[in-house]
Amino acid sequence: MVRKLVIAGSTGSIGTQTLDIVRAHSDELHVRALCAGHNFRKAEEQIREFRPELACMYDEEAASELRVRTTDLPVRITSGMDGLLEAASFPDYDMYLNAVVGMIGIAPTLAAIRSGHDIALANKETLVTAGHLIIPAVQSAGVKLLPVDSEHSAIFQCMNGEPRERVKKILLTCSGGTFRGMKKEALIHMKAKDALKNPNWNMGSKVTIDSASLVNKGLEVMEAAWLFNVPAERVEVYVQPQSVCHSAVEYEDGSIIAHLASPDMHQPIQYALFWPDRRPLDIPELDLFSLADIHFERPDTETFRGLPLAYRAAKEGGSMPTVFNAADEEAVALFMKDRIRFTEIYDMIEYAMDRHSVRKVPTLEEVFETEKEARQSVREKYAGIADRKGN
Repeated sequence: MVRKLVIAGSTGSIGTQTLDIVRAHSDELHVRALCAGHNFRKAEEQIREFRPELACMYDEEAASELRVRTTDLPVRITSGMDGLLEAASFPDYDMYLNAVVGMIGIAPTLAAIRSGHDIALANKETLVTAGHLIIPAVQSAGVKLLPVDSEHSAIFQCMNGEPRERVKKILLTCSGGTFRGMKKEALIHMKAKDALKNPNWNMGSKVTIDSASLVNKGLEVMEAAWLFNVPAERVEVYVQPQSVCHSAVEYEDGSIIAHLASPDMHQPIQYALFWPDRRPLDIPELDLFSLADIHFERPDTETFRGLPLAYRAAKEGGSMPTVFNAADEEAVALFMKDRIRFTEIYDMIEYAMDRHSVRKVPTLEEVFETEKEARQSVREKYAGIADRKGN
């Protein structure tokens, strides 16, 4: 049986690795639609190879260029949020893979769910900011929600066949990021080019910087809480520098079931696409004899304040996780342009959170209103910093 896919974020890290798997299983996987942001050249290459019927570029100028470049192909090119929603609601496909970056993934994911399609989720912002909308929609539609992030896939696999009510806590691992072991005094001098050198994973720029700040792990704590129906305080973060233990689950009888594998995103992506089956995969084999040890460390939450701020956002709930996420997105964009220091990312998130009045059960419209408010708070904070620096 051929599984038909719609892939959102096809030109990014997860999207291109997903297409590696489609390429390796071309007799079983077929792409019906591709969605990307601005990279029309990469999108054209993908269209010519995988021959989707529909392609969307979020950027209208990129879409116009792509239309010119693909006039010889039987593909329809759309653009913007309308195009993303059309692709998500496309008829006759099996799984929507959400690998976009940011909150633009929320509405298309809801559209895909309401159209009766299973979801492979690699966009953590969707659950962090709108989990209270996504999870009930999944339950109402009777579709599957399968995690693609390596940690959440690991947790999902560690829970296979186990009673969910016997879970004591989730042990969520991370590499520690590029700046693991550094103190605040050193972090002040780090630039974006320094943050982008993750020791174990090949990820997009935003995720790599969030990994360095531990903001990414904070987002994953909130995502895990929604995915596995556990309070955030029962999701405990461990630094595992070798990135071979992708996460674990502790049960009430004292057992800890862990997932070990080489740090390669093809494994969790393929598992989501073929679940519950496991297909052969050509990735480096994890040789346990070659590992001198597997050790774990407590995260340094005094230096890397992204994690305690995330737990605060999860505890306050409602619209506060949206503030945490949106403020981080705005602050990271400034950091990537070398306009703020690395440590000022935390200051901006905290400033936006302190100024926010929580909406307990926000509508989708209120989620996006909150996003705008948080971004404006960061811009206000940056204006103050720029004034002090004389910029």
